[in-house]
Amino acid sequence: MQKRALIVGLGIAGMATAIGLRRAGWAPVIIERAPERRTGGYFIGLLPDGRQAADDLGIADYLHTRTPDSGTVWSLKRDGTRKPGLGFLDQPGRPSAVLRGDIEAALWHGITEPARGESDIEVRYATTPVEITEGYDRVKVRLSDAATSTRYNESFDLIVGADGLRSSVRRMVFDPHERFMTNWNAMICAFQLPEQVPGFAPQDSIISARSKRAAWVFALADRAPTALLTYCTKDIDAEFTDEPIERLRTVYQGMDDPAVRYVLGSLPQATDYLFDSVHQVRMPRWSQGRVMLLGDAAWCLNLYSGMGASASLKGGAELGRALRENPDDINAAMGVWEARLRPFITKHQRTTRLKQQMLVPTNRCFAAIRSLVVDLAAKARRRSVARKAIQLNT
Repeated sequence: MQKRALIVGLGIAGMATAIGLRRAGWAPVIIERAPERRTGGYFIGLLPDGRQAADDLGIADYLHTRTPDSGTVWSLKRDGTRKPGLGFLDQPGRPSAVLRGDIEAALWHGITEPARGESDIEVRYATTPVEITEGYDRVKVRLSDAATSTRYNESFDLIVGADGLRSSVRRMVFDPHERFMTNWNAMICAFQLPEQVPGFAPQDSIISARSKRAAWVFALADRAPTALLTYCTKDIDAEFTDEPIERLRTVYQGMDDPAVRYVLGSLPQATDYLFDSVHQVRMPRWSQGRVMLLGDAAWCLNLYSGMGASASLKGGAELGRALRENPDDINAAMGVWEARLRPFITKHQRTTRLKQQMLVPTNRCFAAIRSLVVDLAAKARRRSVARKAIQLNT
């Protein structure tokens, strides 16, 4: 009899998991709190691990990338003048620029148009788990359907919580959020700009980073850039007492350069934006019995890492692989999966603190060090590009 899995969450982690499970011969069911699938989203840099996982899941051919083929990364000084800098896409591994919605669209294609011999994946919208009870060889879930205002019970061989940073599955089966969510004393706001910052080329990226606050504009090849505002704070709860737009205007007061002015002025017209506190999730185990967590629910690397989407894709692909290798022992498969993935996640959780300083230095000392490192690296990169150009012309 075909094993059934309930996946909570229709994001990158949830859809990647569903495809991985289907490839292992399972029958996944995805439930999603929202009434429909979301689209759009902010800039993501997909690194080699994420690209490999997309290939393993069979969605690489459907993934639309938007890496700029021209343009310059500009670092803005306090007086508004600019100098060449280094952007997110300049890091080792040469990430591919995509939008969150691009990855989800590719995954959705993989779900709705399965390969030959694969079954369809059932998706239920406006549905959430309200109670999870584990039995000897099955897990009973009480589900709530908001569209019909009904509740019903159903049993599965495996439950996967892929429902994000504040996972309801984690809260019900493991422990309250406070036990696992580390506080980084920082905030982020990400959204799509209507057009490029005036005075810059269409594919230019822009960085305005000061001590404890920064603004980034990420260029894309075939549409307007996305913006990221991020800043440090001593009181996370206080950041949610005002409307996000008013709070951001207060935080960035006095940071008067073209990028910040334009980004703040564009936010009120944004149809969708992310405004949230920054955390990592750290757990001693990602599974308990036949209930497991994946993606941000399990390990949330956070936005500073630049690895969230790549890790979610890898997690789903690796889970499918582990289940194929251990078709008759779910517990062994989950153990193999975690043993393979844990070193990768731990490494990136640790390096994220350093990456944070590149995105938003947490004090003046780090701001000065960041400026020096970026200047030296940018000069070295320009010399390397010049040498390659000379070699090509000789």
